[in-house]
Amino acid sequence: MEKPTKLKTKDKIILEAIAQYNEHGVQGITSRHIAGGIGISHGNLDYHYKTKEDLLIAIHSKMREEMTALYDNQQEDCSAVENLHLLLIQFEEFQYKFRFFNLDVLEITRSFPEVSKLIRETLEIRKAQTEELFEKFKQEGYLTEEYGGVADRVQHIIRMTISFWLSQREVLPFYHFTEKGEMVKTIWTILTPYLTESAKDEYQRVIEKHGFTQL
Repeated sequence: MEKPTKLKTKDKIILEAIAQYNEHGVQGITSRHIAGGIGISHGNLDYHYKTKEDLLIAIHSKMREEMTALYDNQQEDCSAVENLHLLLIQFEEFQYKFRFFNLDVLEITRSFPEVSKLIRETLEIRKAQTEELFEKFKQEGYLTEEYGGVADRVQHIIRMTISFWLSQREVLPFYHFTEKGEMVKTIWTILTPYLTESAKDEYQRVIEKHGFTQL
């Protein structure tokens, strides 16, 4: 039986930082808090990540790798509708895993220029990947002609919804869209007017098979 791989100090720091940032926000946590959380000296943490921006860059790199893996995990034997639905479910889980980054994104982009640059570069990549997803929708006959005239706007609304989903939950807690799975339902609500009848049939099949949340 293989022994579990021991985490490197750098990885422990990243995981502890994510946990504490998720709980208290980026500005509420210092490197000393993180070092204390994993029982290392402040100097040891500083050796690996000299500034908070260095640490945020490392976290963003982890996020980027995980998100890229989600996009790359498209199943060839699944329809475009099913692949998108599974992707959306994973996106919502991703939001909670890196909760602080989505809630504090405006503050992060204003305070850390190098991180802001990386975020913008990543968003350009995601924009292209989203366009590829919907190109597959068109190829499989799942989008109406009306979609062609509003494609950029619809895709932008979807990206905004995903990016700021947790923020709206914080600001509008009295609304009824706070449970897991609601983000996925909202995206499909945006898309429904532009789906062909065959797409709607496929959507129903996919919902019955997978539901709206990760099991």
